[in-house]
Amino acid sequence: MTSPQASASFDARPLTDPVDPAAVRAFTSALRSRRTSGPTASTIIAIVAIALAGIVLLPILVSAVFALAATSGSPTAAAIPLALLVLVAAGVGALIWMGVRNGRIRRYRLHRFAEANGMTYEPRIDDPPLPGMIFHLGRSRLATDLVRGTTPRFVEFGNYQYTVQSGKNSTTYRWGYVAVKLDVPLPNIVLDAKGNNGFGSNLPASFQRAQRLSLEGDFDQLFTLYCPEGYEQDALYLFTPDIMARFIDNAAQLDVEIVDDWLFLYTPRRASTLDPATWAWLFGAVGALLTKLDQWARWRDDRLAAAHPGIAAPAGGHALPFAPPAGMLTPPPGVAPQGRRLKRTGTWVPILVMIGVAVVWMLSRWN
Repeated sequence: MTSPQASASFDARPLTDPVDPAAVRAFTSALRSRRTSGPTASTIIAIVAIALAGIVLLPILVSAVFALAATSGSPTAAAIPLALLVLVAAGVGALIWMGVRNGRIRRYRLHRFAEANGMTYEPRIDDPPLPGMIFHLGRSRLATDLVRGTTPRFVEFGNYQYTVQSGKNSTTYRWGYVAVKLDVPLPNIVLDAKGNNGFGSNLPASFQRAQRLSLEGDFDQLFTLYCPEGYEQDALYLFTPDIMARFIDNAAQLDVEIVDDWLFLYTPRRASTLDPATWAWLFGAVGALLTKLDQWARWRDDRLAAAHPGIAAPAGGHALPFAPPAGMLTPPPGVAPQGRRLKRTGTWVPILVMIGVAVVWMLSRWN
């Protein structure tokens, strides 16, 4: 992937140019031939549901037509509801066909867009093995429309969804994300963007307040930064004023998570889309950050020095802002256990919502 160096350098024409139906069919056939497994669970459920509906409804429909013909004495009058039902069924079928057709065209456009920009396209991955906070929640975890690049480093744009069961009800949550591979593992740091929050944070996890770190300038007005306790100086090393400026200018509407050797950008809307403006925004954000990520590769956690006798920790700080001189031993790449994951706490928003519902219910009963 060479295009995210600047938002104006990518080719967005495949997203909007007319498509050749024959090329779409050929691409769809190629995708189908690549599939190593059988039909997905959702496809099987849809087929079974349609079959059961036909088995149950057809006898009822035939019985209703004969009953109406017997009571009205007019076969023509009895045929009217049947004709209406046929028209409704045809309309539903047309909508289903259009949905399938549009889905095939969308996948073909994204494939051509990826090709035009030196990237690759993958239609879906079940339960993607990524360490970000959104990827281990609920069930039916699915990433779709993945656009990937490998130069100058691995970057993946995708859409993600998972389902959370609550009693008899279930809710499906959807995210867009960008995953960027880093050179070394780093402490778990989260930037909660205030610009995309509603009633409280929109993130699916909440973190202990003791882990909040205030940074200088306008950064605190746009982000809430969380880092593990004891890693405040490391966070200041990673988020230098120039890097903070990049996040302010290019990623103020994106939630950010650093975990292991990954950087994730999260958005509550689709990231992999046919909208050129969305790609310009995301390519611009990624391109602005890529030019600064190389300096993060020099970070070392001197807490690991105790586990490696003979390795000297750098004096005066937790991080090395420069490559060590020849002969100077430093801790190996990695993060001590206490810095690998933020400490979480229960979210208070659902509790407040439940209390509000209970209050409304009691007031309605009293009235």
